[in-house]
Amino acid sequence: MDLDPLMLSRIQFAFTISFHILFPSFTVGLACWIALLEGLWVGTGKWIYRSLSEFWTKIFALSFGLGVVSGIVMSYQFGTNWSRWSDTVGNVLGPLIQYEVVTAFFLEAAFLGILLFGRDRVPRGIHLMAACLVALGTVLSSFWILSANSWMHTPAGFEIRDGRYFVTDWWRVVFNPSFPYRLAHMLTAMFLTTSFVVAGISAWYLLKHKHHEHARLGLGMALGMVTLLAPLQIVIGDLHGLNTLEHQPAKIAAMEGSWEGGPRAPLILFAIPDPATESNRWEIGIDGLSSLILTHDLNGSVPGLKQFPPDERPDPRLIFWTFRLMVGIGLLMLAVAVVHLVLRLRGRLYSAPWFHRILVGCMPAGFVAILAGWFTTEVGRQPWVVYGHLRTADAVTPSLTGEAALASLLTFVVAYTIIYGAGTFYLIRLLGIGPADRPPLPDPLAPYGAPEGVQWIKRPMAAADEHGRAVIEPGE
Repeated sequence: MDLDPLMLSRIQFAFTISFHILFPSFTVGLACWIALLEGLWVGTGKWIYRSLSEFWTKIFALSFGLGVVSGIVMSYQFGTNWSRWSDTVGNVLGPLIQYEVVTAFFLEAAFLGILLFGRDRVPRGIHLMAACLVALGTVLSSFWILSANSWMHTPAGFEIRDGRYFVTDWWRVVFNPSFPYRLAHMLTAMFLTTSFVVAGISAWYLLKHKHHEHARLGLGMALGMVTLLAPLQIVIGDLHGLNTLEHQPAKIAAMEGSWEGGPRAPLILFAIPDPATESNRWEIGIDGLSSLILTHDLNGSVPGLKQFPPDERPDPRLIFWTFRLMVGIGLLMLAVAVVHLVLRLRGRLYSAPWFHRILVGCMPAGFVAILAGWFTTEVGRQPWVVYGHLRTADAVTPSLTGEAALASLLTFVVAYTIIYGAGTFYLIRLLGIGPADRPPLPDPLAPYGAPEGVQWIKRPMAAADEHGRAVIEPGE
């Protein structure tokens, strides 16, 4: 059997990036929430904010470390599996990735130590600053990575000389046509993902009658963020879709499962796309709704896959379903937001076990939606790695054999299973332990005194005998 190095390299990259994207999807929002909790602790002095921040900082540290490992491994593939791509577009994308390291990763690494180990060793204001700078670093990292990825979808500000890409306008490279929409869409998805994890863990504590005060606080804050962002994400997604329609119409046609296109196109709810016959089997649709969504006109014209050469079409069989999965989860999030508002207004938010069970079940929803959206975006770009300019088949390493690609893929599968299996196990243990319900005993050597809410208890010194041992009277 002949092993295709191109397909195996694509599978390997999809495997590693799917693992990697899970961690930033969680830690970006979590870092910002920790910074908010630290600000509330400094501003109010209430112990519960500090306790909750300490707990989620442990979760953040573990997730951040796992994300760094997967990111480093992923970057090596640029040279091993995709050397043609690296050589061709390195002048454009190399600096963007380097900017992420210099401005974001270094910022996170520099202040993460203060966030983790500076508690009670530096003034509260400095600790708060460290939390804010770590959060800023995670957002900056998303900025640069999404800028680089968006450029491959909507390349701009470059020229090609001797088969290589050179920058003519850095502003157009960084702020390429799809970047603002993709950045807003992805950051909102990250905050929603974190919110559902925090809400689910808090609901689980309420169901188990553990850490009640922390759970109420975490549940209320997380669901408040969901209620704010879930409808906003639908609006951003619509704008992102219109931008994709303008710059990548073939992707839109594949996402919609539309072969013919044209005016008054139906919104296909269910179908099995068949590229061999250029048609859909078992199709169920709503007449005109696709035109209304994509063009905001019931009679608007939308693209069809038959309008593009067969060798320039993305395969609709996967992205037709991943797109619907992403949209379905978005609607689920909106439904959770509505139910939350109703329960909060009725004063039953913290005493509705059925809703808490739903929230526990929804914890993975954000991760699944991000993976589904990422597959839709990346598979929908095919057969291009730089849309309209560089084909994926021309980006793979020429000397790479199928056997070598398969060996590296299997190695990654085994290594990731061990590393991330252990990481997940420890993460579940941390979540099971939960936050500290009581302030620790005051340390007389602590430079900033006892924690908020802890008071010294003055007791008379016990008498001692001639050997200096305490004399305890009966009954004491």
